[in-house]
Amino acid sequence: MKIVVQVKLLPSPEQATALKATLHACNTAANRASTVAFETGPQSRNDLQKLVYAHLKADYGLGAQPAVRTVKKVVDAYTTLRANIRAGNLGPEGSKRRAKAEGKPISFRIDAAQPFDDRILSWQMDTGTVSIWTVCGRLRGIEFAGGANQLKTLREYRKGQTDLAHRDGKWFLVAVCEVPEGELYDPVDWIGVDRGVVNLATTSDGDNHQGRRLSRYRRWHARKRQELQAKRTRSANRRAKRRAKREARHAAHINHRIAKKIVAVAQRTGRGIALEELDGIRDRVRPSRDQRATFSTWPFHQLAEHIHYKALRLGVPVIEVDAAYTSQMCPRCRHTARDNRPERDTFRCRRCGLAGPADLVAGVNVRNRARSAWVLVNGPVSQRR
Repeated sequence: MKIVVQVKLLPSPEQATALKATLHACNTAANRASTVAFETGPQSRNDLQKLVYAHLKADYGLGAQPAVRTVKKVVDAYTTLRANIRAGNLGPEGSKRRAKAEGKPISFRIDAAQPFDDRILSWQMDTGTVSIWTVCGRLRGIEFAGGANQLKTLREYRKGQTDLAHRDGKWFLVAVCEVPEGELYDPVDWIGVDRGVVNLATTSDGDNHQGRRLSRYRRWHARKRQELQAKRTRSANRRAKRRAKREARHAAHINHRIAKKIVAVAQRTGRGIALEELDGIRDRVRPSRDQRATFSTWPFHQLAEHIHYKALRLGVPVIEVDAAYTSQMCPRCRHTARDNRPERDTFRCRRCGLAGPADLVAGVNVRNRARSAWVLVNGPVSQRR
């Protein structure tokens, strides 16, 4: 299983200047290679490399390996673009967005991240430093810092390329690590997880991870962005983009914490994790006008991704079940009706009288559906029939 680990790079002012010049040179060269790729249409790295390799070395001061990595970055970008077009992510043929993407070369920001391999970037884990190629010569002894778990993962599992990134005046190294997957065990039971907006995640055990603080944080950022957008200046737009990135990082941090807690409980108790299958939920649900922005930007999928990869690493089984009517069905008598949920936070069965928090009831229903699905898939052939 591949994961990425990000650590902070701590260069001196002179080293930072050399790193910045390197990013500028590599991305300027990438834009040149992108223009050639757009005009000639080569489909492979070798084809594009034959056309631009000598020019990248002679005109932009790149070494042999940095030129190769720059060409690969350009080819990967066009591969991603073609995949998005085939998947329909840029709209149908003839749409304005798709025509704009297909009608010009892919461009790279002057400070966009640049990939390095082990020939041009080496790690010294014992001393906590790296050695990296730059257009100003090889820089040695640049310190980096990270959490204990991050450094342990880097030391044991780092494999592949490392990206040099410059963001908000800070330098980062983003390394690819090949982490072994844990051996999946046969769960003794399941933890049902209901995801929502008010409560980010509610488990069938009654653990409730509320989202009210995150909602207030997002609303505060939304007001600040509106104030900046009203100014209609370039600096205000830059500040608004920085705020949006900060908000996204904060939401990802919250989802990481929730996923870590849920997976830890499942591993400790020998249970699996059951999630609602929410693919296409934005097409199925019609929120009110004042809820549309919140609903369309809420990171449902991100939380599921975090749970999936953390569980896979520890060998915890994860299953997705049908999400239909989980908050309207009684887990005791299975009576399903919209009237069973008179309020957002309250469930009260009209047939048997079972009452409780609506999100907890939904989590229990998710758990029960996982039990049935697991028995159906893993039971004898005669039982499946």
